[in-house]
Amino acid sequence: MPRRPMRVTDKDEALLRGALRELRTRMEVPADFPPEVREEAARVARGPRMPAEDATDLPLFTIDPPGSADLDQAMYLARRAPGGFRVYYAIADVAAFVAPGGALDAEAHRRVMTLYFPDDRVPLHPPVLGEGAASLLPDQDRPAVLWQLDLDEYGALVAADVRRAVVRSRARLDYEGVQRTIDSGTAEEPLSLLRDIGLLREERERARGGISLDVPEQEIVVEDGRYRLAYRAPLPADGWNAQLSLLTGMAAADLMLDCGTGILRTLPAAPDGAVGRLHYCARALGIDWPHHTSYAELIRGLDPRRGTHAAFLQECTALLRGAGYTVFDGEAPAPGDALHAAVAAPYTHATAPIRRLVDRYVSEVCLAAAAGEPVPEWVRAALPALPEEMAAGGRRAHQVERESVDLVEAAVLRDRVGESFDAYVVDRREDRPQQGTVHLCEPAVVGRVDAGPDGSPLPLGHPLRVRLTAAAPGRDPVRFVPAYG
Repeated sequence: MPRRPMRVTDKDEALLRGALRELRTRMEVPADFPPEVREEAARVARGPRMPAEDATDLPLFTIDPPGSADLDQAMYLARRAPGGFRVYYAIADVAAFVAPGGALDAEAHRRVMTLYFPDDRVPLHPPVLGEGAASLLPDQDRPAVLWQLDLDEYGALVAADVRRAVVRSRARLDYEGVQRTIDSGTAEEPLSLLRDIGLLREERERARGGISLDVPEQEIVVEDGRYRLAYRAPLPADGWNAQLSLLTGMAAADLMLDCGTGILRTLPAAPDGAVGRLHYCARALGIDWPHHTSYAELIRGLDPRRGTHAAFLQECTALLRGAGYTVFDGEAPAPGDALHAAVAAPYTHATAPIRRLVDRYVSEVCLAAAAGEPVPEWVRAALPALPEEMAAGGRRAHQVERESVDLVEAAVLRDRVGESFDAYVVDRREDRPQQGTVHLCEPAVVGRVDAGPDGSPLPLGHPLRVRLTAAAPGRDPVRFVPAYG
């Protein structure tokens, strides 16, 4: 996608920050942790429950965006002597700090997940834990849930085990640095294996009919205290890293299904009408979709750096709506009810307990199942309420993301009302085809467009010159009309 720096001017900084504060107030986002939560966090940070097993000899490394301090996962990759690979995947052991029924636990259930604003971050756990004692920071001994995942030479999982262990990360890496090192051929084997294993897992995903959408992200970038908008097309390293998280989530789902207790992340298959609409959108965008080519095959052939392909990938996210959580205790759900349609296999959220509530419970179920022990009663008691808790948290996180972007877009464009821009129509309302959404070629803005009273439907999937009619942070999100003539 085109990338053009678009900054919020100095005179708009105070206005934007004020609008973001008002957004947090309106959404009743907690400003700070209650005193009893902070006190408990400080106490347990000084003395967490440390596992008996010592795995600090594993030279683990983390891969996260630059500046991240809430590090949920670390990995070490190796070849197996008989052929194939071994993945060590360490996940922060939040339960080593958060006692069931305590103040920390109650606050985590209230917050559900970390919320990200352009100017702030509202964490699930107090920073003394999430960015300190529980985070898998380099050169620090940490309690972890350590997965050992053995793969054959084709990347298929042949054995999985999980246990508690003390771990020590050796390096904090970021995606762009990892990509450069691997591309240059200078990566040592544990890191170079990320590509080898990632590619094999991507091939296995293709074979089972799974789909990973490489949708360019509309990012709010903060540089020197100022904001700009940009598109970021995922790097191959993003995808390889995601495959290891998916692998762990699939292994955790299988373990829970075997023991008969757990919580899965599920997604029903998309209705035929939704896929049919994508065929229409592909034709409008000039994307060749032969009848013999499946949806999954088409997606894998698209380039997210191309404007029309990026617009189509954005439309494909509609097929992921309807995801939820399925709880079971005593009897595993039927295969069809346990499936995540995009993963094309049973799957669960397991790898981000610092930032997401449900993952802590998944780890506890898997640890009990691997040890052949009963699932703790406090876990079983909490499972039934988790789907609705996670759904409510997800809705709030989505609202935060969308409204934050709306505010920054309005601040970026507030002095350009009346100007025209090149765009693609990426969506239109079925009941009112004169209204829809445009994706500007530059800057990185997505906004509503109204074709006006003449009744002409918007040209879905086609380029459209649009004129900006509104942009006022905190009052009017960006709005466009076609720029005829």
